[in-house]
Amino acid sequence: MIYLDNSATTYPKPPAVRQAMARAMAELGANPGRGGFAMSMRAGQALFDCRQAAAKLFDAPGPECVSFQPSCTQALNLVMKGCLHPGDHVVVSDLEHNAVMRPLTALAQRGITFTAAAVTPGDSDATVNAFRGAMNSKTKLLVCTQASNVFGLRVPVERLAALCHQYGAKICVDAAQSAGTVPISVQESGIDYLCCAGHKGLFGPMGTGLLVLRDPSDKLASLVEGGTGTQSRSLLQPEEPPERYEPGTQNVPGIAGLRAGIEFVLRQTPEKLYREEMALVGYLYARLSKIKGVQLYTPPPKPPWFMPVLSFNVEGIPSEEVGNLLAKRDIAVRCGLHCAPQAHNKMGTSEGGTVRVSPSVFTRRQELDVLVQNVAAIARGQHR
Repeated sequence: MIYLDNSATTYPKPPAVRQAMARAMAELGANPGRGGFAMSMRAGQALFDCRQAAAKLFDAPGPECVSFQPSCTQALNLVMKGCLHPGDHVVVSDLEHNAVMRPLTALAQRGITFTAAAVTPGDSDATVNAFRGAMNSKTKLLVCTQASNVFGLRVPVERLAALCHQYGAKICVDAAQSAGTVPISVQESGIDYLCCAGHKGLFGPMGTGLLVLRDPSDKLASLVEGGTGTQSRSLLQPEEPPERYEPGTQNVPGIAGLRAGIEFVLRQTPEKLYREEMALVGYLYARLSKIKGVQLYTPPPKPPWFMPVLSFNVEGIPSEEVGNLLAKRDIAVRCGLHCAPQAHNKMGTSEGGTVRVSPSVFTRRQELDVLVQNVAAIARGQHR
């Protein structure tokens, strides 16, 4: 199979990820933090080691700033539902995933309002001005993707963080499409809450995610309460992170695999991964742009304005049909609305969505050549 759906989840994973998970299943079977015996302590150490690796990758003040979550979506929900109150206002971009828009729509029923600001591709000044114009005296939080999961457009979150702090607000960044692929320093950037998917650019397994705090003393209301293995006499959730945000038994095999994925990223470096993946998507754009009947929606994807994600359509053929035809040729892409109707509304593709291609560092140019050949055949009508 030619796998080109890495924006959904990366595949294949580095061998070390699979090995770490198998080793955890065999050797770390005890509950971490719930016992004083050796296996429980080793399981707890495995969690700490992953926190340290994530803190290093994202330049967090310390491992206590890293909270394990089952997904980036849950991390986003924890931030929004943990810091917003009736009367608060939120600013988002017009590219947001439903992981942001659905929680905000639910929160609107509790008296929380939000405004979408327009992202101008390739013009950070215009984008920052749009966000500035959307803020008001009640704005408490800016929630923003760092990169569109549909069109690869990057958002200048570092400048938006500075803007937020000028207005006394905080910023939560959805890094589902960027964590591991671009350098992120929560301390230097001023990002207050960084939400990451463990199974995408961090190359970990599905069912893993991270919330990284710039300031561990910044208390969010807990989304779920329960046992943490600490302060068990108290019926209140612990005050301090990361235990405050991690009730219940942790996914030790998944977290062990996530650590191996993060260490793979640290060895490769986000800069190298970004450079190689952008070269692939730039090559693909150039080839697709020469096929009659193929419609592209952005300028050629170039650093630093884009991530390695590309959407297109074939004139006269629904995106789902193109995806099905490619699937019959053992080529995996994603079609439709990609859980991001806001982005499709912005780009005029809300009627039928797009065909999305997202390579990874494991993708070869020869695989992209096969994709292009098949898209060209579909555009010529040779699939009928």
